[in-house]
Amino acid sequence: MRRSQLFVPGNMERMIQKSRLLGADSIILDLEDAVPAGQKEKARALVSKSVSEVEWGRRELCVRINSPSSRQGRADIARLGSLDRLDTFVIPKAEGDLSTIHRSTGKRLIPIIETAKGLSGIDLVTGSGGVDAVAYGAADFSLSVAGSVSEYLDNVYVKTKIVVAARSTGIDPIDNVFFDLKDMSGFEKSARQARALGFSGKQVVHPSQIRTANRVFSPSREELKWARKVLGAYNKSSRSGKGAIALEGALVDEVHRKLAKRMLDDSSTAD
Repeated sequence: MRRSQLFVPGNMERMIQKSRLLGADSIILDLEDAVPAGQKEKARALVSKSVSEVEWGRRELCVRINSPSSRQGRADIARLGSLDRLDTFVIPKAEGDLSTIHRSTGKRLIPIIETAKGLSGIDLVTGSGGVDAVAYGAADFSLSVAGSVSEYLDNVYVKTKIVVAARSTGIDPIDNVFFDLKDMSGFEKSARQARALGFSGKQVVHPSQIRTANRVFSPSREELKWARKVLGAYNKSSRSGKGAIALEGALVDEVHRKLAKRMLDDSSTAD
């Protein structure tokens, strides 16, 4: 489950220690944007120590490296690639085939689509060996296309393209960060729109956003009630040879059965 992916600055030991006590499904220790240029090596050492020594539980543990084509990115991979507890490398401004990173480290990869080139070639990115999910970075993307951040935070075209590319490859699409930490209603609205488009979860930058993300990207009681009712009615009907039924005035067929089953499976995984 990646309902919530929490970014944690890789140069802040106190915040790293605190993050393990929070309810995020996935933790991303950040060596890129969160770390000033002069502290990259110090942060790399702290992240390496924290990955190995901190008790992280069963959650996914990720590191966002610097661009893999840069000196800092290559140093990140060399220093952290052999750490057993590290599950995943998050790749910023991902473009092209990333398979060599997976082959050299064995780590799962989560590329972030943050450039025009990355979006136009997204099938090559998501088809790379080891890619297990794909995320979206609205701020850098808007810079790449000379647009406005506000217009690309919830851009339906970009998000739909990312979801389609992810789902067609069988990986998780993860929605972008919401920057206004005081606007919780806006955060929830953004998360609900993302879930409606097919995203599995949302990247977050503050602990206050975790609970809402986990709730939004989990089936509600009403949805679970509907799913159980659909499966019960459909299974009973199918035994008598019917492939479609009317349930409370609505048509229910095989696709609704699949939707209901997936919802119940997702709920079981979240528990």
